[in-house]
Amino acid sequence: MVVQAKGLLSLEEFLALPPGEGDLTYELVDGQAIPKMSPKKNHSKLTRTLLYLIDGWSNGRGEVCPELAITLTRDGKSWVPTPDLLYITNERLPADWDEDGACSVPPDLAIEIISPGQTFGELAAKARAYLNANVLRVWVVDSKARSVTVFYPDAPPQTYRGDTLLTDPLFEGLAFTAEQVFQQAGIPLG
Repeated sequence: MVVQAKGLLSLEEFLALPPGEGDLTYELVDGQAIPKMSPKKNHSKLTRTLLYLIDGWSNGRGEVCPELAITLTRDGKSWVPTPDLLYITNERLPADWDEDGACSVPPDLAIEIISPGQTFGELAAKARAYLNANVLRVWVVDSKARSVTVFYPDAPPQTYRGDTLLTDPLFEGLAFTAEQVFQQAGIPLG
């Protein structure tokens, strides 16, 4: 479903739209309001686990937010994605940020969790768009593959599975394995 408008929506028109019905969230893509898939149980459990993990690590270094829209640019057009989670350091947070509005700067980290009906390829393309819009890291979490793939602006993506420790100098002191995340979330083995 797409919100119908005469012509394409500008960023201002998109941000002025009334909230979606129920728990429906929209993203602005190529001038159209596109509904974001509503999370299911495993998706929600992974979001919660990652939120707690990153929030506990950040300890006042920044903000961790689920389902927060970001105003970015993609292919020269306004783009407003809503990652499943984002992390932004206090240094990057704008002093005049309207906390009831979309985040107006690229976050340090955007996390997307693959939902039923989505493919890794779709989210890998979205990850590249995030990086092109100056997001510093993107994690794509795949519950079926029990993996976390990290996308970097200056290196090929790296996929973490099992007990391989995920660390990143950008997030000093944050270390975990993909399997720890899936176990803590209570996601059963395939």
